[in-house]
Formats: sequence, C-alpha cells, structure tokens
Amino acid sequence: MKTIIIPFIFLLYSINTYCQIQYPKTEKKIVTDIYFNTKIEDPYRWMENDTSTQIKEWNKTQNQFTFSYLDKIPERKIIKKRLEELWNYEKIGTPFKEGEYIYFYKNNGLQDQYVLYRKKDKEKEEVFIDPNKFSEDGTISLAGISFSKDGSLLAYSISEGGSDWRKVIVIDTENKKIIGDTLFNIKFSGISWDGNEGFYYSTYDAPEKSVLSDKTDRHKLFYHKLYTSQKNDKVIFGHKEKFRYVNGYITKDQKYLVISASKTTSGNNLFIKDLTKKNAKLIQITNDFKSSSYIVHNIDNKLYISTNLDAPNKKLVYVDANQPNSENWADCIPETKNVLNITKGGGYFFANYFIDANSKIIQYNYDGKKIREIKFNGKGNVSGFSGKEDQKEIFYNFSNYITPRSSFKYNVETGKSVSYWSPDIDFNSQEFITEQYFFNSKDGTKIPISIMYKKGIKLDGKNPTILYGYGGFNISLKPGFKVTNAVWLEQGGIYAVANLRGGGEYGKEWHDAGTKTKKQNVFDDFISAAEFLIDNKYTNSKYLAISGRSNGGLLVGACMTQRPELFKVALPAVGVLDMLRYHTFTSGAGWAYDYGTSDENEEMFQYLYGYSPVHNVKKGIEYPATLVLTGDHDDRVVPAHSFKFAAHLQDKQIGLNPTLIRIETNAGHGSGTPVSKKIEEAADVMGFILFNIRN
Repeated sequence: MKTIIIPFIFLLYSINTYCQIQYPKTEKKIVTDIYFNTKIEDPYRWMENDTSTQIKEWNKTQNQFTFSYLDKIPERKIIKKRLEELWNYEKIGTPFKEGEYIYFYKNNGLQDQYVLYRKKDKEKEEVFIDPNKFSEDGTISLAGISFSKDGSLLAYSISEGGSDWRKVIVIDTENKKIIGDTLFNIKFSGISWDGNEGFYYSTYDAPEKSVLSDKTDRHKLFYHKLYTSQKNDKVIFGHKEKFRYVNGYITKDQKYLVISASKTTSGNNLFIKDLTKKNAKLIQITNDFKSSSYIVHNIDNKLYISTNLDAPNKKLVYVDANQPNSENWADCIPETKNVLNITKGGGYFFANYFIDANSKIIQYNYDGKKIREIKFNGKGNVSGFSGKEDQKEIFYNFSNYITPRSSFKYNVETGKSVSYWSPDIDFNSQEFITEQYFFNSKDGTKIPISIMYKKGIKLDGKNPTILYGYGGFNISLKPGFKVTNAVWLEQGGIYAVANLRGGGEYGKEWHDAGTKTKKQNVFDDFISAAEFLIDNKYTNSKYLAISGRSNGGLLVGACMTQRPELFKVALPAVGVLDMLRYHTFTSGAGWAYDYGTSDENEEMFQYLYGYSPVHNVKKGIEYPATLVLTGDHDDRVVPAHSFKFAAHLQDKQIGLNPTLIRIETNAGHGSGTPVSKKIEEAADVMGFILFNIRN
C-alpha cells in the first residue's frame, strides 16, 4: 500500500501573524425582536437576504480571506494529492432489474457524478444516463429515478447546484428519447408510476421571492398525465388540509394508491385508495401523527405495514385493506429489543436489525416464519436485500469504517451468498483497527462510540483526533467507509463516531430523549464522548477536532460555545445555528418535532435561546479554531445560519484561534456535490485541522 506521510511542520512565517487577526469588516444593522417580553437583538438579520448585492459581496470577501489562510498551509496540497490517489478506484453500485435490463451505477474513479449503466443478459454494458454531461463543472446531478412497471419508461429528476428543487424528465428507455414536457419546481418528492399513463409526485407552491429561503410548508400530491402540460396536473391530496410532507405511491400490483402525510419529520397519517374500484374513497388507516407507519407490501387485500405504533423499535403487521384500522392489525414480525427495518425481494421479507450500531439480517416468509439468519464476515452495515417478486437472486452490500463497500449476490432459496464485486483500492484494512466502547453520559446513560486508528499508534494523549456526531431526527449513524476518513487514518489520525441520543440507533425512545427540552442530552453525550477520548489517552483538548453536518452542525456549534476549552478545532458544516428563526426558512417549520420553536411558548423560547449557537457567542472567550462550512445554494439549511455564526465569532472571540467561513459556490446541502469539490473541501478541512493542532 502506498502511504504518504504528511510532514506536520510549522509554517515558514511566524504564528504571531495571527495574534491580532484582522477579519473583513461585517456591518451591523440591529433588528430587535420581542419574544415573550424578552428583547433579542439581531445585528446580522440583513444576511438572510440571499438575493442582495451586499451578502454576495460579503461571501466573496470572506472566501478570499479564508483561502488566503488555507493557501499557506503546506499540508493541504499533500493531502489533496493523496485524496485524489485513493479516491481514484472504480466503484459499482448495487444492480437492480427493470424490464429486460440490469441497471447499475458506476464511477470510474474521479468522475464528478456516478453514471447509470445497463446491460441485457450477457450483452456488453452501455451508458444509459451520464450526469457528467449535464454541466461542465459537474454541479448538475442525477437526483432520482423511477421506472414504469414494465420498465419501458423512466422519469428521472435532476438537481442544479445541489438544490432540493428538482426538474423531472421522462424518457423512453429503449431509445432514450424525451417524452412530453419537463416538469419544474419539484421538491421532496418520489415519483410513482400509474402504469404507463402518468405518475404521482409531490411538491410545494413555487417560491414567490427567493428559491433559497422562502418558506415552503404546504406539500401537495399531484398527478401528471403524460403528454399534458404540468399546469394542468391535478392536486390529489393536500389542498384541503395543510401538511408539510406528503408522499404518494402505488403498490407494486398497481391496486392501491398509498398516501403518507406528515406535519413534522416524525409521525404520519396513512391513507389508501383502491384504484380498481370506480369512485373509491380515500380510507384513513392511522390518524394521530404520533407514530410512523408505511405499507411494505400487499398481496391482494392483505396489507403488510411497518409501524412503531405501540412498538418503539418497530414491528411488521398485516391487516385486511377493507378494515385497515390499527385495532385490526396482527403481528407478522413482532417488536424486539432491537430496531427493525424491513425490505423485501424474491418473495421474502428481510429484517435488518441495527444492534449497537451494527447490522443483523434475518429472512422471513410472508407468514412471518423465520427462514434463516444471514451471516457476514465481521461487523458493519449491511444494505440492500431488495428486488422484484420473481427474482431468486438479489443483492446486498457490506461495509464498515475501515472496509470499503463490497457487493454480494444472495440466493433467497438456498441462502448462499457469493461475491459480486469488490473494490480495487490502494488501502489495506488489515493495518487498521476499530474499537467500540460504551461510556456514561452526564446523566449516566450509556452511549456507544466507535474509534478507528492505525495499528501501532501510541495512545499517549497526543494523537490528532476527529470526533463526529449527529444526534437527531431518528437518523442512525451506520458504519461506512469514506476515502476522506481513510486518508486521515493513514496519516496517524484517530477518527471516532459517537451514536448520540436523538438518533434512531435504539428506537423511538432514544430519538425522543434528544428532542425539544431534552436536546441538551445530545450535547452532553457529545461532550462526554470527548471526555472519554481524553480520559483514555486517545487524545487531549489540544489535539481534538469536532465535526458535524446539518443537525450535526448545530451539535458542534452548541458544544463549542458551551465548552470552548474542551476542543482545539470545530467544524460546523451546513449547520442549523439560529434556533430562534430556523423555522421561518424553507421547510424548517417541519423540524419542530425535534427542536420546538421560539414562538411555541415561553419555556420553549427560553430553552432554545439557552443553547442557540448564534445567540451564545460571548465576548472575551477564546473559542476553538473554527472553519464554518456552507453552500451558497443550500435551500434546506439556509446559509444565513452559517453567515451569522461566523460573523458573531469573528466579532467577539479573543486569542490566536482563527474563525473562517468556507462558502462553496454553486453547491447546496451536500447531495449531488461533485467529487472534485468533495476532495477540495476535505483537503481544506484536514489541512486546517492539522495546522491548528500542530501550531
């Protein structure tokens, strides 16, 4: 294996250059809000106007300042070179069958976007859709695909500059010719075909002023008939009652239209409509938004529903579609102490249990009878196990933090797995180790942490370490290989992941323990993870960096303002950082289940105000060296969060540690980011960490 050792050297110029950092001037225009008789001043409200010339000029000036700093870090170029070397290997996605073809995604190495290929039987593979040809700079991505039942038609969506707003294009799969008109302004939507006649999709009303920041909180389900104009598309659901997230799909046998409607990111109401009956009414299955349920499969009138209703770790139930209310449900796969996720393929269910941040797969028949547990070599994350009803061979993937993803073919009848594809990568997993421990958080709750490092490293408390976390929205952090982390480990760094409360690792109760007025639990868990690493001599505060994205950016912002002395470097990326106003932008109001809102009641306002990173930067404190990361086209967590946080830090903190903001141009929340931009950002981040740890 080829390894380049990065020289941890001081820069040739004096560190004293940074004793008095002269940041670009950021104008203050104070706006005063009153929350329950409490006055809150916001000097940077003007930064929320993403269309203004002033904010565009501020972005340009800040980027110039940031890159003038980063350009002087010699490690950065060496890191980028190694990232490009290690990233440059062929990657192939899990194959799937549609019509007469097998489709799969492939990246030859450093292509900005994955290419969709297909092949028929033993014929040679061909390029089907190449998103790298959508734009010269690779910033237009293929964001989603949906085939009609017979595979003859494909609706695919594209994202420009990482935006959540999409365009949808329909093509004939045989000749790849475009059919009908392109659909515009589609957001947070699946595409579900009604035979070959048309399809269902969801979206909001188009923004009136700013695509980036206008509030979007009324989601509707539409039906588009091929060869007709989008302006004539019929609203199927959501025109009478306000829902923030609506999803509609047709069951595989084309019998039922299933609609899921939610007002926040947790909990839904479930509806079905029998499409085989003329003038059939919409039937409501669940109605209190207190649980999450969706239909996994149906056999004629028999519905199989995955639910956490009265089952925090989820279970699979079945019910007659003519009487689908929950009092008629019967268990197919009962709830256990482990969180259940269900897939299906080849005439079977596959129960993926997530146990202490690792996968366990059990195969069941449609009567709920256990067929077998599927064994794997080592611990890690397993995905896949889905396919058509008549497929007897389906595919799955295996990966962990130090093992690159490999694909396997699985025979559903014999239970035999064979290797389908493994990567040819210049990385030797045998040289590295993964450890898992459980530490006590502030209130005594045991929290799992995975720690990765190169064999032979001396645990003397002086190792550069990145601690990563998320802790929100019922999302589980699952083991997975990343080239960026591999390069960090190669150079002797330690990488640690803490599975915090607020996530989905241990079910609904674990999630709820990190929401609203319990959100501090998440920050306490992360702080305790840092203290665990320090107490056990993996690192110390002078060598420790913390990292997180989106809700994880909030995590970093809250922890660095609460315990600034505990960390040397902080990396809040695309973070939710203004907790008093997050719900006033785009779809932010839908996050209220996790956060609550400042106008909900005085108690909730005071709680949010107490940890909101933007409002808790204090004068006269030395905060960690901070590199704030955002994208100028992020329409999920608007970049104003990051702008405000960076401005407050630059204005108030003291000491030698710099505060920089790196604003990626023509980029959004992260989805569809070109490989070239990912490599550049990773090199900047690692260079920033190493320079500030070593100096």
